[in-house]
Amino acid sequence: MIFLFCCQIPLFGIMSSESADPLYWLRVISASNKGTLMELGISPIITSGLIMQLLAGIQVLSVGDAPKDRALFNGAQKLFGMVITVGQASVYVMSGIYGAPSELGAGICLLIIFQLTFAGLLVLMLDELLQKGYGLGSGISLFIATNICETIVWRAISPTTINTGRGTEFEGAIISLFHLLATRTDKVRALREAFYRQNLPNLMNILATILVFAVVIYFQSFRVDIAVKSIRYRGQSTSYPIKLFYTSNAPIMLQSALVSNLYVMSQMLASKFRGNFIINLLGVWSDGEGGSRSVPIGGLCYYMTPPDSLGDMLVDPIHGILYIAFMLGSCAFFSKIWIDVSNSSAKDVVKQLKEQQTVVPGHRENSMVHELNRYIPTAAALGGLCIGALSVLADFLGAIGSGTGILMAVTTIYQYYEVFVREQSEMGGSMSSLWL
Repeated sequence: MIFLFCCQIPLFGIMSSESADPLYWLRVISASNKGTLMELGISPIITSGLIMQLLAGIQVLSVGDAPKDRALFNGAQKLFGMVITVGQASVYVMSGIYGAPSELGAGICLLIIFQLTFAGLLVLMLDELLQKGYGLGSGISLFIATNICETIVWRAISPTTINTGRGTEFEGAIISLFHLLATRTDKVRALREAFYRQNLPNLMNILATILVFAVVIYFQSFRVDIAVKSIRYRGQSTSYPIKLFYTSNAPIMLQSALVSNLYVMSQMLASKFRGNFIINLLGVWSDGEGGSRSVPIGGLCYYMTPPDSLGDMLVDPIHGILYIAFMLGSCAFFSKIWIDVSNSSAKDVVKQLKEQQTVVPGHRENSMVHELNRYIPTAAALGGLCIGALSVLADFLGAIGSGTGILMAVTTIYQYYEVFVREQSEMGGSMSSLWL
């Protein structure tokens, strides 16, 4: 509730601007809202976390398994996040996103930096509370899912009215359906407009979103169970599940972070060196419909951006083919390397099982690694490939919130469902033991 509340409070002192949002492409992964206290969103947490994890993964930072070492690492990550918060707030203001600093004045600039820093530190505190056990899951996943679900609900039932030239219409697709049926004499035409209207959310977008939700949840059930046996509890047998989405939403988050930052960098370079041949190879930008965002119309960034519709793909099939190949390849690649960076490779899993005094029946430690290597790398690569394919499907169908956003939201919600079910079963087991 605090996060959603901050997403609606506008920053005090900024100059209203109808220009394109230069950070539009970062909004999904940063769970941020333009011109509000949540302008930074969770980008400081993501940035500090990724940098620290990568430094630990490539052994630049040595992090032990002792609780003291983990606590020190988490503390350093939070401190780094605070530094990034102040730095990003200062860069946003000084870069002129809220108006020219010379026109705003030093006092207003400092006030905006203070507001952004305060909101950023509040997000860090909320994330810390969740990590300490005062909630379920991680703050990053929760905030992203919350922001995306808010977007979906708003575009479905928004009561905001917009003059489209054909008369006043409601922004929300579901409310618009009832409004059109009530006000139009031609009911068939009203239904057609509610399902297929352009430039505003329509019912086909809602249905596409529901379809993607259902498909992702269906794929979540795909897994391979490896039989394991506990040495501590007299050979009690259980299973270790290796899911198809072994790395969860990590590949799509990494891919989206890479592409979004490339977009922002390309826009900055294009505005400073307009017409430069090398800069144009990276991306040529133009204001999209409504002027709320810039869209690539040429260069590398253009081929990394999904076509607006299946019709656009038929007009420019090379664009669609290259985009699909990029999404599938990058998601599979990031998923494959993430198992090593996040300490979830076969060797790491065997190490965890050994610490829990659990073994795979009929296998020694080396053969356990070999056995798990038959499944884990394949599950990671194939899962990343499926994540990329589902993201492409969502983009082409016109799902609300983009394919990347929908996948992040669904995988996060499903993780919370699993945590809830697991805690309920553990609670049920403990209650049963009390009665016995």
